Amino acid sequence: MAMEKTTLRKRADAIKPYKCKFLIAVLENPMDIRNIGTVIRNVNALGVEKIYIVDNRKSLPDDWQEIRKRKSISETSVSAVKWSFVKRFDSTEQCLAHLDRYRYTSIVTSPDIKGKQNFVLHEADYTCPRLAVWFGNEARGVSELAVERSAFCVSIPMFGIIESLNLGTTSGIVLYEITKQRREYQIKYKRANRAV
Repeated sequence: MAMEKTTLRKRADAIKPYKCKFLIAVLENPMDIRNIGTVIRNVNALGVEKIYIVDNRKSLPDDWQEIRKRKSISETSVSAVKWSFVKRFDSTEQCLAHLDRYRYTSIVTSPDIKGKQNFVLHEADYTCPRLAVWFGNEARGVSELAVERSAFCVSIPMFGIIESLNLGTTSGIVLYEITKQRREYQIKYKRANRAV
């Protein structure tokens, strides 16, 4: 057991420079607990710093340690839940107020055009200092309040008959593009600061 912890600690130390600082994935009222586990797995694998869950129905406990014990989440996250920071909110308003307090820019994801500005995923710039990416409910999408308070909306280009993806797939694709841009930016920023 001690050997396993040492190996995991080494891995945690090795990936630390690749984490995307000040990047939060927000799940707004997800219906399926298994989707939460899948998104946590994506968040962890891609180096997203935190995940926030808006849970109006209060189907999850407030204490994250209790959430970690839920078999449906731990199985679908493939233990990523043990290594991920998750915070739960009772409402969209509460989550937005928290993000505003810490000066986060929110963007929403949707297959439909929503908000004042809309971008295809790979055409937007995700390098603002603090970014929260909102993923909506599986049936209804993101709320009007989240759209109203967001800087812009991004969509994944789709070319099939079916023009929607499940929450786990969507979060993986969107967060891959965002973390790729932010990592490149973080590396350039570090180099620029070293040169000074």
